[in-house]
Parts: sequence; C-alpha cells; structure tokens
Amino acid sequence: MFFSYILLGISLSAPLGPINAAQLDKGVRYGFLHAWLVGIGAMAADALFMLLIYLGLAQYVDFPLVKSFLWSFGAFVLLYTGVESIHSSGGWNEEEHISGSSKRKSFRTGFLMALTNPLNILFWMGIYGSILAEVSSRYDDAEILLYSGGIFLGIMLWDILMALAASGARRLLTGRLLRGVSITSGIMLMGFGVYFGFQAYRMIFG
Repeated sequence: MFFSYILLGISLSAPLGPINAAQLDKGVRYGFLHAWLVGIGAMAADALFMLLIYLGLAQYVDFPLVKSFLWSFGAFVLLYTGVESIHSSGGWNEEEHISGSSKRKSFRTGFLMALTNPLNILFWMGIYGSILAEVSSRYDDAEILLYSGGIFLGIMLWDILMALAASGARRLLTGRLLRGVSITSGIMLMGFGVYFGFQAYRMIFG
C-alpha cells in the first residue's frame, strides 16, 4: 500500500508543467543543486496544500476573488521567470552557480510557482482530498500520515530524477544546444503564463 502511494506521487509529478520546465532551465544553466532546489520549493508548497486540506481550509480557495488573484499572480510569476530564462540564456556564470542568493532564488521560484498555480491547488484538492476522505474512513491518523508521506516521497524522487536529467544534459550538450534548451524552457513558462493570464481575465471579466 505504501509503495502504491509512492508511485502515485511520481505519477502526479511526471506530467510536463511549469515546475518541470523551470527545473530543466535551472539544471542546464547551473547544475543539479539549483534544479533540485526548484523541486524542493515546489514540495514545500505541496506540503502546505496537504496540511491545509487536512485541516479543512482548502474550501476557501473556491472563492472567485481568491481564484482570480491566484491566476493573475501565477501568470506574473511564470511570465517573469520565462522572460528571465530567455534573457539569461546567453551564458552560464560560475560565480552565480555557487552563490547563496542564487540558490535561494531557485527555491523561491519553485515555491511561488507551485503556490500560485490554481491547477496545482485544484489538483491537490481533488486528488489528495479524495484520498484523504477514503483513507480516513478506514485508517487512523498515523497511517494517514504514513500514506501522505508516501505521496511526498514519490514527488521527491521525481524531482531528483528531473534534476539529475537536467544537470546531465548540461554536461553532455554543447553551449549552443544548452542555450536552446534554456530558451525553449523560457518559452514554455511564458506559454503557461499566458494561459494563466487568460484564465484570470475570464474570472475577472467573464
């Protein structure tokens, strides 16, 4: 049962989205640690969502004002990150690679992307909320915590795999190809940002 929840965590993280695109960008530019920190930041937001759902506070996300804010702020974060990725694709600064501020920025990027992504929030409400409803009717709090940890462990394993793949590509590809990957990641992030912005527009003016 625990292993099945680990697989669930992996399957939840595997679809291509803003977090994976950001990990790819950070990994090819700065290496494993920066890509992994993007994932750790996203996991911190996921842990917050899991706690809020467990406490029954996730229902407040259904308010139109809250949804509009999340779509709008999520669009800003993604567009800003995408533009920054394209703008900084021309080179890799080793000094930035080892700086603490750059590491904190990678963590902050992942955290804000996951925290302000309404799809991520609704996803956790739908998937984890239904799992919690099923498991809580049959198991005690310790087992609920154990199975929730299995989901979290699966997410962590996927983040490590993504960081390894991105940093491995950094070592194998030429500078021109690495810039192409970084630009492509930036375009993907901007594409998600435009989609979020459109959803915000529909929520506000629709």
